[in-house]
Amino acid sequence: MSAAAAGDGPWLDDAAGRLVRPYTVSNGRTRPTATLDLLTQVMAGATIPLGYLGPEHAQALDLCRAPVSVAEVAAHLKLPAAVTKVLLSDLVDCGALTARPPAFHNPTDRSLLEAVLDGLRRQL
Repeated sequence: MSAAAAGDGPWLDDAAGRLVRPYTVSNGRTRPTATLDLLTQVMAGATIPLGYLGPEHAQALDLCRAPVSVAEVAAHLKLPAAVTKVLLSDLVDCGALTARPPAFHNPTDRSLLEAVLDGLRRQL
């Protein structure tokens, strides 16, 4: 079954991969207007964006029906994080998404990193 038949549309090809360059999706923009990091939680709001934003915007909005991190959206869209942040920031700007910063204030907290390391060691 080809990727197009699986619902990815004309943007993916089984042999060639992504047919559209990632930065074409964001119209060449590399900086989001909203402050987003990889752990920021985004969620679709009640506002429907006016006008045409593009298929990736629609896909991102669909992924955000429940709270999801920017990193997860990027992974599902198979786009670089920088491009995903631009797309999500477009949706935040038009009121279609809400963004919430990560719950913890210091992502490099030593106790948190040690807990993650311990968990990884137990899995290996």
